[in-house]
Amino acid sequence: MALLSIGEVAERSGVAASALRYYEQQGLITSLRSDGGQRKFQREVLRRIGFIRAAQVAGLNLEQIKAAFASLPEQRTPNREDWQTLAASWQPLIEERIAALTALQTQLTSCIGCGCLSLEVCALYNPADKAAKRGSGARYLLGDKASAAD
Repeated sequence: MALLSIGEVAERSGVAASALRYYEQQGLITSLRSDGGQRKFQREVLRRIGFIRAAQVAGLNLEQIKAAFASLPEQRTPNREDWQTLAASWQPLIEERIAALTALQTQLTSCIGCGCLSLEVCALYNPADKAAKRGSGARYLLGDKASAAD
């Protein structure tokens, strides 16, 4: 069986060698060592790295990806059926993230139009825009104190 060097895996996968070493340190991939101590990877590591990258695009962090690998029999490299099962289990997480990003988008739009020019009094930190009760315009820039808006 022909083994791949870390450089070959990096080139084929599009993942930096430093990231591959980190993935290995985290237990996401494994390598064998040559007599000279160099990392050598079986070809299936490319599919495993592809899974990691796809899961990251879906918004999973490395701990969640590690848990997904651990859920597979003998922590095998995921096959098509495994991917479908795992991807379906991630749907609620993805939907939750979409909802959070949609809410953030709405908050940012209102923030951009407020004119406050300050993260300390921004709608992101000032829910319900209490300062608006004092009148139109950038109330804090006009001299109102944050406590006056309560």
